[in-house]
Amino acid sequence: MRASVFGKVLDREEGRMGKWGTKLRLAAVVLGVAITAAACSSQSPMIPAKAAPPGLPTFYTVPGNLTNYAPGTLLKYEVVSDPQVLGTTYRVMYVSTNEQNKPVAVTGLVFVPPSAPPKGGYDVVSWAHGTNGMTNACAPSLDPASAVPGINELLAHDWVVTATDYQGEGTPPGLLAYLVGNLAARNTIDIVRAAHELPIQLSNDYLVWGHSEGGQTAMFAWHIAASYAPSLHLVGTVAGAPPSQFQYIYDFLKTSPYRFYLFMAAAGFHEAYGSAAPLSEVLDSQARSLLPILRQGCYNYLQSHLDHYTLQQLVKVNPFDLPNWRKVIEENDPATLPANGVPLLIYQGGDDHQIPVVSTQLLAQHLCSEGQDLKRWVYPGQSHAGVIPVALPDIVHWMADRFAGRPSPGPYKPIGEPGVQVTTCG
Repeated sequence: MRASVFGKVLDREEGRMGKWGTKLRLAAVVLGVAITAAACSSQSPMIPAKAAPPGLPTFYTVPGNLTNYAPGTLLKYEVVSDPQVLGTTYRVMYVSTNEQNKPVAVTGLVFVPPSAPPKGGYDVVSWAHGTNGMTNACAPSLDPASAVPGINELLAHDWVVTATDYQGEGTPPGLLAYLVGNLAARNTIDIVRAAHELPIQLSNDYLVWGHSEGGQTAMFAWHIAASYAPSLHLVGTVAGAPPSQFQYIYDFLKTSPYRFYLFMAAAGFHEAYGSAAPLSEVLDSQARSLLPILRQGCYNYLQSHLDHYTLQQLVKVNPFDLPNWRKVIEENDPATLPANGVPLLIYQGGDDHQIPVVSTQLLAQHLCSEGQDLKRWVYPGQSHAGVIPVALPDIVHWMADRFAGRPSPGPYKPIGEPGVQVTTCG
């Protein structure tokens, strides 16, 4: 890690945080020396760095050897100037793990409020983004102001906000492992660990919030948090329109304008599982010839270039009829996740044409039957993404209750619009 980067960032933080910042400056400099020493150790094989993907800044160059780095290790960071964000924005690169439990570099953002940290440090909201593409240029960290919905409202509550890109967006060489829940969940938790190595004061309390693809990510973070990162304390999870009941969603999407999601999922599962999810079983040669499109653009590009193909032209067989594919699909379906002691909020728009509303109803019923502490809010007339700004004040209120340790599920009723359908259990 370059000393100049440490110096500029730490000078700024030291002035803002007083004596605590001075102490942290010394600790962080030691950390920087340690990271540099580890990277240069004669014990480590000399592996060349992976150049930043074409069109991305040099920050996205990945160090050559990650073997000795634990998940959540901060590899590097820089301050990003963005006047639309009312706080300090760090772009970060950190270590997470792939499906084979090998270390991978992941990029993302950490947003810090302008106010001094509260006693005990800032609590953290870790945002998991929705479907935006599968390649490096789609990384949300390239455009911080639009990376997290309601970012300034979250910062105004004195919460640090982390936002992972997920492995495969922002970092070479692979694609995003689309809808592989455990991987995205690890990325979402590991960026919270990495944020603890920045020159800011954080508590161990955090909350995960995600929408759509990120809603599934949030469900898996909710599931693995206690075992994966026991030093952190997950106080709650917010899952917006989380995909679940995958067989039902497959049937729902196959004649919809969003059927290209199924093509993306095939490529994403193969990215994660390799020969355990062979593409030749589900895609014919014509469909496989379209795979380079996934590296050429983000959401709008994919939709415009893939939407005119029928499902039969993209997927040659129902993957649920294939043992290998059924196994990996079911492993990533939140439908069978067991209840746990972490409060859970599920929300969705009542006019969602991407994730059928009945799928989250079935998910909630399953978890309620197991005694889960859960709320589910369905906002009438709201679309898949249009529900976010409508529900945001209610989501923030629920988050504040969790950080304050108030009883859950609690008496709060959503006020984002009249007639919100409420399910409460636990």
